[in-house]
Amino acid sequence: MNVSELIDITQGQLLTKKSCLDPDREIKGGCSADLMSDVLAYIQPDAVLMTGLINPQVVRTAQMADVAAIVFVRGKMPPDETIKLAEESEIPLISSPFGMYELSGRLHQTGLPSLENAIED
Repeated sequence: MNVSELIDITQGQLLTKKSCLDPDREIKGGCSADLMSDVLAYIQPDAVLMTGLINPQVVRTAQMADVAAIVFVRGKMPPDETIKLAEESEIPLISSPFGMYELSGRLHQTGLPSLENAIED
C-alpha cells in the first residue's frame, strides 16, 4: 500500500505538502498507539502509525522508528509546529475522521498486517 491508497481508505485529509508523498515508499503494515514509548519498543519500520496524539513528539518518535506515515484519529488536527516538523522529515501526516479502533479494523480488512513486535515475557 502507498500513502495515496492510505488516504483513500482512511477517508483522510493530507496535512503535509504533497512533496512528502514518496510514490515508491511502501507501507508494509500498521500500528496503533498513544504511548510513544510503546511505538519505540514495538513498531517495525515502514508502518503507518495511528494515534490520537498531535504534538511534535509524535513526529520525532516516527523519525526514530522509521514510520512511513502518521494518521491522526477522530479528525484531530495537529499544530503548525507538528506539520512543519513532519514536512522537514518528509513524513506524511493524515487526519482521518475515524476512531482508532475502526481505523485499525478498516486497514486490517484491506490485508495490511500488524507491524507490532510481540511482547516478550
